[in-house]
Formats: sequence, C-alpha cells, structure tokens
Amino acid sequence: MNDLLPVLLSGGSGTRLWPLSRESYPKQFLPLHGELTMLQETWRRVAPLATRAPLVVANEAHRFVAAEQLHQVGAVPQAILLEPAGRNTAPAIAVAALEAGAGGEDPVLLVLPSDHVVRDPEAFRRAVLEALPAAEAGRLVTFGIVPTGPETGYGYIRATAGEGVRAVEQFVEKPDLATAEGYVASGAYYWNSGMFLFRASRYLAELERFNPQMLAAVRKAWAGARRDADFVRLDAAAFAEVPSDSIDYAVMEKTDHASLVPLDAGWSDVGSWTALREVSERDADGNAHHGDVIAIDCRNTFAYGERLIALVGLDDVVVVETADAVLVGRGDRMQEVKEVVARIRAEDRPEATWHRKVYRPWGAYDSIDSGQRFQVKRITVKPGASLSLQMHHHRAEHWVVVSGTAEVTRGDEVILLTENQSTYIPLGVTHRLRNPGKLPLELIEVQSGSYLGEDDIVRFEDTYGRT
Repeated sequence: MNDLLPVLLSGGSGTRLWPLSRESYPKQFLPLHGELTMLQETWRRVAPLATRAPLVVANEAHRFVAAEQLHQVGAVPQAILLEPAGRNTAPAIAVAALEAGAGGEDPVLLVLPSDHVVRDPEAFRRAVLEALPAAEAGRLVTFGIVPTGPETGYGYIRATAGEGVRAVEQFVEKPDLATAEGYVASGAYYWNSGMFLFRASRYLAELERFNPQMLAAVRKAWAGARRDADFVRLDAAAFAEVPSDSIDYAVMEKTDHASLVPLDAGWSDVGSWTALREVSERDADGNAHHGDVIAIDCRNTFAYGERLIALVGLDDVVVVETADAVLVGRGDRMQEVKEVVARIRAEDRPEATWHRKVYRPWGAYDSIDSGQRFQVKRITVKPGASLSLQMHHHRAEHWVVVSGTAEVTRGDEVILLTENQSTYIPLGVTHRLRNPGKLPLELIEVQSGSYLGEDDIVRFEDTYGRT
C-alpha cells in the first residue's frame, strides 16, 4: 500500500499580488481562483491520494489562520510546523521530513507550495501516481510543467527524452526571451514547478551529503521545539542559525538521484496579477473581472475589488481595489509591484503588512476610521471565543453591541450586553470581551487616548499563547 504524506508549504509572502496579498495575510490564504482559498484548494487537490494527515509548514504569525482554514475544509493536520523566520524551502522541507520520520516511519512526502493554481486536479493526481514508484525506490522526483510558451519568469529543467519518469539533466535559471524560445522549441525543457515527491529519509540523506551544516541546524531547532496542540514551534534561537536556501540549490541541482515527471494540468504559480488573469475565466475581449465591474470598450483588462469598478477604453490594464489601497498598472509591468511594496516598507507604512481588516484567532477587527486621539473599529468575535484579559496604559474604550451577546469583564465586575447596549472601559482598567452565544458577536469600539497603537496591550491571560 502506498504511504503518501502531503507537506503543504505555507510560508510565502506573495508581495507581487499586493494590495490583496500582504505580509500578515499572504496569497495562500486568499480565494484568488474559486471560492476556496489557495491553501484549501491545495489540500482538496491532494486529499484523494493522501494516506496520512498533512504536515503544514507555516510562518508562526500565520498559525491561527492556517489552522482555521484547514479546519473549514475538514483537514486535521498531523502537525503545523511553525517557522519563527523564513529560511526558504530547503530547511522547511527538512523540518517536515524530520517530523514525518519521528516515529521511525519513512513515508513518501508530496511537497506542495500552497499558493499555486492547478486547473486540472485529475491530471495532477495521475502525475503523482506515475511518479510514486520512482520516489519509493529512492528517487527525488520533481514535476516539470509542460511549457505553454517562452515564459521568462520561471526556472527551467532539462530532462532526458522518453516517456513517463525520466532523469533530470540540468536545472537552469530564469532565461531571457530568446533562450526561453529555444528551450520551448527543443521539447527537452520544462518549467520548474517547485513540487516534489520523495521519501523523507532520502531527502535528509541528500541534504546531509550536500549541506550538513543546514541539516544540523534544522535538527537542533526541531529537537528544541515547543509542542502546543497541533502547533510545533521551532526553537527560535536555533532556527536563526539555519542557512537560507532553496531545495533546488541545496539538493536538487547537486544530487544524481533527481527525476522528472511531466505535468500538463493548467498549472500556474500565480506570481503576478497578469498570471492570475491568464488562469481566470475571460470574456470574448480577454477581460477577467472579479466583483462589481462595468467595462466599456475594454480589452485584456483585469479588475478585482469589492466596490464598483468602472473601466472605459482600456487595454492590458490591471485594477485591484481594497479598503485602504488601489493598484492601477499596465499588465506587462505587474512584476514591478514588488518595487511598490519595497517603497511602502521603506516609508514604514502599514499597508505592506496589514489590511484594514485584521484577522485574529478569536475573530477579526476592521479599522473603520481614525484621527487625532481617536480610532473606530468594527469587531467580530466568533461564538465561544474570547479576547485576552488585558489593559491599556494610554487609551480608554467604548463598546457598542451591534448584534449578538457580549460578556464583558471590567475590573472586578462581569456584565452581559445585548444588541444596542454599551459600556465604557476606562484607561488602566483590566478587561476582557467574550462571546458566550452561538452567533457571531459584532460591536463597534471607539478608542480614545494619547496613544492608540496595538502594542499598548498588557496581557494577563490569553487562550492563544500570546504575550
């Protein structure tokens, strides 16, 4: 019987899909192609093949959203491995391989970035089954995407001629256009998908062979991890010493055990807004629109937003609207969005990291308005959830319940508030908000004071392990 364990890599930041994708809520958590998020779609795609619950490797800051989204689609991870800092794919996969083999077993790992689109999941699953015997026999298999054109934004892999599983001859960097045209014309080159299939022990043995320093550092971080329910928190000090490198550079380009299986399944890494346009449903004029969009005399446009977007007389233009930012640009220059993000970060602005709406393990808050000495938020608390027991040094808070029921701890008293009722939390008073009901609690919070930053929180008790 096959022993297949999916490893879902969920550590990316997706800066080229700003303003929708941000550091605190990157693209793998967004429903960019269909109703499910990209992480959820990744699990759904592999679930029919999996013989074990998945391992998820995620940034520690994303632990709750990753867990919640998997829960929504019925996935119960074997573990969610939390990286205190990004170290690229080679260490992330090594952590997963160590965890997979912790009980003395040696499953085949199907390593999948959780932010890719695959429009033909059946073709994907057939390719995995085709690759499985080679992986079980000790090969490190990658899935080479059959190119649809001379794409310059992908790395390429040259493989031997033949059918089915074939040996890898060379990994090559992103080429210029003329080189890419030659690659495609030859029929010997495939796009590098970043998806892999191999035994856990085989990967660790090859990493030991080519980068023992990395493996030793990863082992130390994994051995020193704190385990909290499904979360495995890697030791931060040890993980900081792990060299950063991709699996391509660390292992695949050096090993003599690399194989490739061609994959033609409508794949895209959705690395830009134009890439998302290409995999989206388009009208007769090449337009792809998500949301409330009116387009007059437009061709090859892409629009994404919640409010009404009106386009007139445009060609090859991308418009993306969020509550606090709007992106407008030519389709052929969407790779430069990462430069926009770099400038926002250089100016120390929050729009690179945070959305106006911020998700928390207990629910979410939306910053509706702010000004000198005040801030207004719309807060949603899940049924049964509670915020931390906390206090603030610099601000007072006014709470008005819009819907649901709120249990409010204020100092030594506990009060129950229902729709249209309100309370006041003076500066310096210990307080907690809880939803005791079976429906979401919605309230409006008005903060007032000399400093309104999120770091003015002193937590005394917290269900979610925050300080």
